[in-house]
Amino acid sequence: MLKAQDIVVLLKLASDPGAPWSYPRLALELEISPSEIHAAVKRAVAAGLATKTSSGFQPVRQALEEFLIHGIKFVFAPKRGGPVRGIPTAWAAPPLKDLFVESNELPPVWPHPEGSVRGIEFSPLYKSAPNAARKDENLYELLALVDAIRGGRAREKDLAAKELRARLVPAGKS
Repeated sequence: MLKAQDIVVLLKLASDPGAPWSYPRLALELEISPSEIHAAVKRAVAAGLATKTSSGFQPVRQALEEFLIHGIKFVFAPKRGGPVRGIPTAWAAPPLKDLFVESNELPPVWPHPEGSVRGIEFSPLYKSAPNAARKDENLYELLALVDAIRGGRAREKDLAAKELRARLVPAGKS
């Protein structure tokens, strides 16, 4: 059975497909223990979302795309809360934020003590995701797109799916 941190690990790998990865490096960057990174990889491989390679493992991009676009909203539905200070996500974060006209509606945010935006609490996919996203802009964008699919309206979901597909294209293909 997949856990939320498995998806965060896969998104991290997808955010920089050419980077050499190790369990300790992923653990450090994602703020997840090395043993939990190892378990996440095993679950992802068992679910068909990752595959072993000569240099370790990598996401199966087509399967990951299908799961993120069609299944994640059912498996990892977001919890929403009241107004908090945090980090923008979903339609309020790049790359979607420039595609929507600003409104008086408070944006969805991951609660975070160093957040710069006041918005409505939107639970992150995994508790360390906001900190990991602050370290990696590509990961931040992928997590925000996934959040738009997890909890957005129809137009937000459609645009997020389109952006996600473009970002998950296998290296060397267009």
